[in-house]
Amino acid sequence: MPGARNAVETCLSVRPGEHVALIADEASRAVADGIAAALDDRQALYTGFLLEDFGPRPMTAAPPAVLQALETADVGVMCMTPQPGELAARMAIVRVVERRQIRYAHMVGVTPEIMQQGMRADYRMVDKLSDKLRERMLRAETLTVTTEAGTKIAAHFDRGLDWVKTSGLISPRYWSNLPAGEVFTTPATVDGTFVCDATAGDHFNGKYGDLQATPLTLEIKGARLVDVDCARKDLEKEFWEYCHTDENSDRVGELAFGTNLGLSEMIGILLQDEKFPGVHIAFGDPYGSQTHADWKSRTHVDVLTRNCDVWIDDDQVIEKGRYQLDHLGLA
Repeated sequence: MPGARNAVETCLSVRPGEHVALIADEASRAVADGIAAALDDRQALYTGFLLEDFGPRPMTAAPPAVLQALETADVGVMCMTPQPGELAARMAIVRVVERRQIRYAHMVGVTPEIMQQGMRADYRMVDKLSDKLRERMLRAETLTVTTEAGTKIAAHFDRGLDWVKTSGLISPRYWSNLPAGEVFTTPATVDGTFVCDATAGDHFNGKYGDLQATPLTLEIKGARLVDVDCARKDLEKEFWEYCHTDENSDRVGELAFGTNLGLSEMIGILLQDEKFPGVHIAFGDPYGSQTHADWKSRTHVDVLTRNCDVWIDDDQVIEKGRYQLDHLGLA
């Protein structure tokens, strides 16, 4: 309940009498019940939707009743566990949110454990850190990321593209994943080796879990995936094929800092782990409505690494997965 109240009161700033569309599935029912109770406490009005009521999963399209509810709601919340092939349906929901510019929390993969951890963060402090990073990155030339597991990438940036802050304080301008704590852009170039020894996104997270024992080694040239190597050849093949679904599925569409200072360890669930202090990337869609990138993809898959060392130009701002807050004016 403290995490649910944080979502409703701090992150979404729900006011008494506002109308909320609350979308959930059976796997996330316990979390949705907590959100509903927090909305009742706030004296907000909500309409609840259970995705299984609209047909079998995985769903091939967003239920019309859900889209219609978002057309009139003041606030939207979606708690669900993703299944293969459902990205298009989720993106259709997000398009309504972005067009109407309503406050919206996207809680895909949320669990009771996450509600007790990442959702209990001090989001005002997360917001301060996210602001500082965004200010630095808007004028940075190079970002360098290394890990003892073998990651070594260098990224450069297009000043015409934005750095987007999703720090948990949700506004009509930007919806956010919850738990939150990210600052991201679409990089101009990324080159080097990225070792995914944590979790991968979309349905890979649920299917393969934490990849620490069988990491994916990803070779990137000019922001394109050029090689994948993994001891699990089924994962290697599936990941390569996913990243060749369309002409931009192999392109790095996102480079992000995780900024949730309330997290102490990764738990093997992407929704929370991507907010862990460090840097991660994603192949596929660049969220162009937010970053202003002018290309698209039907796919989007995050890849995470552990215990990053990160330099903004020549200034090390993360050491072994811990922010050097004094380098960011926050000590």
